[in-house]
Amino acid sequence: MTNASPIRTRLIRPLATLALLCSTAAMAWTDKPVRMIVPAPAGGTMDVVARILAEQISTDIGQPVVVDNKPGAGGAIAVQAMLAAPTDGQTIMVTASNILTEIPHVMKTSFDPLKDVRPVATVARASMVLVAGPAITATDIKGMISYAKANPGKLSFASYSAGTSSHYAGMIFNQKAGLDLQHVPFPGSPPALVQVMGGHIGIMFDGLVTSLPQIKGGKLKAYGIAAKARSAQLPDVPTLAELGYPDIDFSNWLGTAVASGVPTAIVDKINAATLKAAASPKVNDRLIAAGFEPNTSLSSTQLAQSVKVDFERNAAIVKAFNIQLNQ
Repeated sequence: MTNASPIRTRLIRPLATLALLCSTAAMAWTDKPVRMIVPAPAGGTMDVVARILAEQISTDIGQPVVVDNKPGAGGAIAVQAMLAAPTDGQTIMVTASNILTEIPHVMKTSFDPLKDVRPVATVARASMVLVAGPAITATDIKGMISYAKANPGKLSFASYSAGTSSHYAGMIFNQKAGLDLQHVPFPGSPPALVQVMGGHIGIMFDGLVTSLPQIKGGKLKAYGIAAKARSAQLPDVPTLAELGYPDIDFSNWLGTAVASGVPTAIVDKINAATLKAAASPKVNDRLIAAGFEPNTSLSSTQLAQSVKVDFERNAAIVKAFNIQLNQ
């Protein structure tokens, strides 16, 4: 008995080391560089998340994670690039949920968001805010509406892509406020904001993350938050519901997705790696500072169900408000 203890110790230590190595290998689903496709231009909401996430995942798995921006066509270009890649887990996409749950209702896509794309894990949630540039001098939403009505046909609203919640919210606002603002879509937030801040386009429903620095810098006015609760970053800005527009309630999750052909075992490892990175204090602090809401961890199966629910909800919105392609 007295001799067994040292032997057991010599056995346990290597086994413990092996278990740790296996655990690390399981987390690192690949021993090759990872391609991270983003359906947005550099500086957009999804790009902000992707670059924060890529840095941490690269550190965790010990491999380069290369961000590949593919904006345009409401995210379809990025999705097609992902679907065209081998289904070995080397190519993933960082996306906002609206790419899967909103855009396909109003744009012709060559993919089925519920069958061809598999959501993997969430990283954060993002709300939208109604902003205006110098083209509108009103300091509140009532004044802005009065100005628009006094100048029919002269104002327009930007969106960061046709068929997104940015587009949806603008169309709903148009109808509910009795306005006739023309919709002008852009391939992402940054180019749209340039036009709004330049005074060429009146207003925009934009992701809080991309508008927040410009709001704090005095280049944009914030009229309302398009979510159920006020933003901790802009506590003095009311929600659209408080202002009489409860239907304008949009927020998107942001996270990773893969082609549906990627094996479940690999999907589970990417899910674990994504959630591990998102839970990192460094990543969490950076995301919150950028204007995102804290993450809620979900399995790939739970996330797929949430996508289906949102997809059906948005289908009803498109029908109810007659939102159409290129509208």
